Amino acid sequence: MNLFHTTLSVSFGLGLFAGSALCQNATDIVIPGTGVQLTQVGDDFEDEGWDFIPNNPKSSEDIDEKQRLPMGKSTNGRWYEGAKRGHPDVVKRVPTPPGGLFGSEGALLLKSLQTGIPKSPSFTMHQDDFICNVQYRLGGTVKVDQSPSMTTRVFLPPLDQWEKRNGPHFAFRAAVETTIQETKSKFLFASKQEKDEVYWPGLFILRATRNEDRKSVPYAHFRIRADKRGGDFMGPEIKTMGWWTLGISFSPDGLTHYFAKPGVEELTKDDYLATAMPYGYRCEEVRSFFYNVVNSDNGKDWSTDWIIDDPKFYVSKNSRFVNKK
Repeated sequence: MNLFHTTLSVSFGLGLFAGSALCQNATDIVIPGTGVQLTQVGDDFEDEGWDFIPNNPKSSEDIDEKQRLPMGKSTNGRWYEGAKRGHPDVVKRVPTPPGGLFGSEGALLLKSLQTGIPKSPSFTMHQDDFICNVQYRLGGTVKVDQSPSMTTRVFLPPLDQWEKRNGPHFAFRAAVETTIQETKSKFLFASKQEKDEVYWPGLFILRATRNEDRKSVPYAHFRIRADKRGGDFMGPEIKTMGWWTLGISFSPDGLTHYFAKPGVEELTKDDYLATAMPYGYRCEEVRSFFYNVVNSDNGKDWSTDWIIDDPKFYVSKNSRFVNKK
């Protein structure tokens, strides 16, 4: 396997940032892209007929408890709208921007205007989800002992083309499961029962500003979800725009590992950002991965244009990797 060993507390790579987020010993850290690619999931967007059927109005269950069936989906069956939040308003195959993967002719544009309740601006930041169909195409979740990982390329436009708002603009995340003990009370008695708990670690890309020579200057940086208490923690500054490669992996010990590098080359141990145990949970199974597109939901300002390419999913070996339920 392509992994490396460390006994440090959470540490950060890229040569851009150093610090710690929680005291947690990491053992074998899986480099995203290790093992066997599962071609049943992911996409390269090379099909000129690639299309997404939005089935509007889209879902906003997280705000008003309305799913608005049927959900949006891609015609190739590899992507779908989640029930919790809607899909991006624009999901469109576009020519690959310069500097992309060798031979890539197509990539995917994601952008949104209405990220909250359709046709009802909230003037509060909201997000849309674009979900990779992993669990259903594989016939079940993937156990963490298979060291699952996911990678993607993301094109970051120049900062002057971003929505003029500080805060999160985009995220690359995973949907994963663990088992928790839930306390149930009945009359004077209490009992504990096991319960499946879903959570969503990931890499967020944020815009911020700082004062330089008495001027407010924008910059971008990563935030990582999440530390042991469930709080996001600061990642490195993003000093170059254009193509980036992002990755998330899960080792058999249930820890989550985050990687990023500028450019489109495959990830290596030098691109390691952090290891964490989000919410104090040890991951047991991976359901899917997805993207967030975020804006101010004011009815007039579009999100930043985000272009993705070549999302892939890997396991350590291509045998009995699926945990059917």
